[in-house]
Amino acid sequence: MSPNRDFVGRVYRSDEPYLVGREKLREFATAVGIKHQACHNVAAAQALGYPDIIAAPTFAVVVAQRAEAQYVGDPAAGIDFDRVVHAEEAFSHNRPIVAGDELSTALEVVSLTERAGLATITTQVDITDSSGAPVAQVKSVLALGGAR
Repeated sequence: MSPNRDFVGRVYRSDEPYLVGREKLREFATAVGIKHQACHNVAAAQALGYPDIIAAPTFAVVVAQRAEAQYVGDPAAGIDFDRVVHAEEAFSHNRPIVAGDELSTALEVVSLTERAGLATITTQVDITDSSGAPVAQVKSVLALGGAR
């Protein structure tokens, strides 16, 4: 089964906001080797002017992948998750993600190209806070191998 080309341009919005937890940020920072104290210690983050600890820049992928799951999990999209590989990921930030943020997402299927049995799908996830202000944007390229 090939991915459904009619999904290019489709937007998936989050059903519920993602509540950013302090311990989740600490665990992520530790896992990716971030030692900056603003990612671990509330007082250090506040000394820099943030209300709470901040996320490592790549933490946005946690939120973005929840949005991607809506698309990949849509049976009509025609995507076999077992055949998906992340080929590329790029982040842009308007501000750091902070513990206590309630983040919403809108994923757009930007493009889909098929060549020689390989499909590449580009998605863009816009992440906003509870006021609707932009926080980050994650662009991903998914590679999808041919049918089994």
